Amino acid sequence: MFAKRYEKWMQKQITEETNHRRRELLEKGLSHGTVEFLRCIRFPVVGSFDHLYAEWEVRDFQNGYRYLDLAFMPGGAKGNIEIQDYRTHARDLDTRRFKDLCRRQSLLSLDGWIWLPVAYLSIREEPEFCRQLVLSFIGKFLSYDVDAGLNCLEAETVRFARRRLRPFSAGELAGHLRVTEPYARRILRRLVDTRHLIVASGNIRYRTYRLNIGENLPPP
Repeated sequence: MFAKRYEKWMQKQITEETNHRRRELLEKGLSHGTVEFLRCIRFPVVGSFDHLYAEWEVRDFQNGYRYLDLAFMPGGAKGNIEIQDYRTHARDLDTRRFKDLCRRQSLLSLDGWIWLPVAYLSIREEPEFCRQLVLSFIGKFLSYDVDAGLNCLEAETVRFARRRLRPFSAGELAGHLRVTEPYARRILRRLVDTRHLIVASGNIRYRTYRLNIGENLPPP
């Protein structure tokens, strides 16, 4: 499934691209780290490549060109996912190149881009954490539909969990939903029972909760 969708997505970008510089980059293919991110992280949790553009060209403040690994641009928003390979971004990075990377990130951030760097080692060693990163990143731009069987407060709780990078308490949820903490606990218990959420800490008395990524993915 991934290979076919990936090939179709790449061919569409190449066919529709009129900028010869970007088209040539796409024809060369994406880096191993970027493909692994798409295969192991992005595709499993999203199921599509909607709003995603590889090797996206931007102009810098010196009238030059720079290319983003994966630009995420739903509705005109500007998100950028950069795959950081240890060999090319850390171990072999000289001071001049390091300064340039920092300058690039600073200028793009000032131009309104939301930056999400992902280490290649994390893709291999912490895939579940990376998937949560992606859900939280996308949550800044989109609000995915949730299980139609949930009521409005339960659905908003699932969306809240998707945006969180760490476990959250009943008190935090109560503040977000503007309900009492006991009522928030009842919502959380129902979502744990239906496997939308899992308990992150606590045995007899549950303390914190988080999204059950394996059971509660956005629809493809």
